[in-house]
Amino acid sequence: MLTYKDCVDATGLEEGAIEAIAQHEHLPEIVAAELGYGLSQQAGGEQIIDQMIRDDIKTAKQPETATHWQKVLDRFESSHPMGTQSV
Repeated sequence: MLTYKDCVDATGLEEGAIEAIAQHEHLPEIVAAELGYGLSQQAGGEQIIDQMIRDDIKTAKQPETATHWQKVLDRFESSHPMGTQSV
């Protein structure tokens, strides 16, 4: 039986990036993990994930939420440098 952590590990994304996708797309996190994996495997997909996280920062209602998403973005961009290119 696979756990949620097994699924996250299989995506090659950090849990924060999956959480950001879930927030952005209004999806359960397990579905966001599948979407994130698919995006990370296609050309331009990392840029889409990067933009989703940026959108989450812009729409954050609390400063601490924006700070959380900024940290997620920083980690994502350090581990996925292709995600930093413009969409």
